[in-house]
Amino acid sequence: MLTEEQVLNALKSVQEPHLGKSLVELNAIKELKIKNNMVSLKLAISQPGTAEQMQLQQEIVTAVKNAGAESVGLRFEKMSDEEVAKYGGQAQEEGASLLKRQDKTNFIAVTSGKGGVGKSTVSVNLATSLARLGKKVGIIDADIYGFSVPDMMGIEERPKVVGQKIYPVTRFDVQVISMGFFVEDNSPIIWRGPMLGKMLNNFFNEVEWDDLDYLILDLPPGTGDVALDIHSMLPTSKEIIVTTPHATAAFVAARAGAMAIKTDHEILGVVENMSYFESKVTGEKEYVFGKGGGEKLAEELKTEVIAQIPLGQPEIDEENFAPSIYDTNHPIGEIYMDMAAKVVEKTK
Repeated sequence: MLTEEQVLNALKSVQEPHLGKSLVELNAIKELKIKNNMVSLKLAISQPGTAEQMQLQQEIVTAVKNAGAESVGLRFEKMSDEEVAKYGGQAQEEGASLLKRQDKTNFIAVTSGKGGVGKSTVSVNLATSLARLGKKVGIIDADIYGFSVPDMMGIEERPKVVGQKIYPVTRFDVQVISMGFFVEDNSPIIWRGPMLGKMLNNFFNEVEWDDLDYLILDLPPGTGDVALDIHSMLPTSKEIIVTTPHATAAFVAARAGAMAIKTDHEILGVVENMSYFESKVTGEKEYVFGKGGGEKLAEELKTEVIAQIPLGQPEIDEENFAPSIYDTNHPIGEIYMDMAAKVVEKTK
């Protein structure tokens, strides 16, 4: 059975990034609980909500798991100014936020009413298609609980952390940041709304984005905390609503559209995913999930269907592995390129 002493011994080797001293030496561990080898820690650090905190999280989780913990839960609070000064630290400086670029960057939130409709697939292919049109593009995997963008794009590396900034990973000329980069062993995320909102703030404020023409936000399905945070952070965001042709999916997606309208977000259009299956042998289309959901949703939201995407699978290139990205010469890749061109036209 793991003991408090073992956990503290493990943390003696972990340094507070800004003060250069051990977490134990700084008395940074304010709360330590162990139950069934599951460890919960509350720590005070000099500059929470920074890139260094994310790196520190990984170091703590690794150290405590190596000591025998099955899982590690972390909470952070700000160390008092007196303590920071005592150990030779300086006040936290506020960086340049991506949120201040809303006059230069088109923020496009891709959302849906429910999961399983291919929203993330639409997000990554829209981002790569815009980049192929010569645009400077970034994507935030804001689906905190169901992050999948790195896997879909075949990303194996992690962002670099230099000083107080995170540098996004670039793939297919798209700058990428995701919660998946900061989670060990695909662990489930159990944070509640306020902490999730803070992480989104970090993605905007602590990431060293290049100048962007478009930032794609892959939102969680539904109208929960993260979607509300995005709506409040980005008053000028535009939205694309993803649905399937099924009437129920379209009905649920209408809620996400209604939230966009109520918060004065512009809806660029509806994407109907899984619209049909086209046989390679006969060329015949089979409407596996029915018909009409996209058109009905677009009519209700007073917008248009900007793409109908069939069921399919990209050709897998083992040397440049990206299981969800379509090439431009693939029939579905051509649909995404057409959709990207429409988005560019609508955002001029």
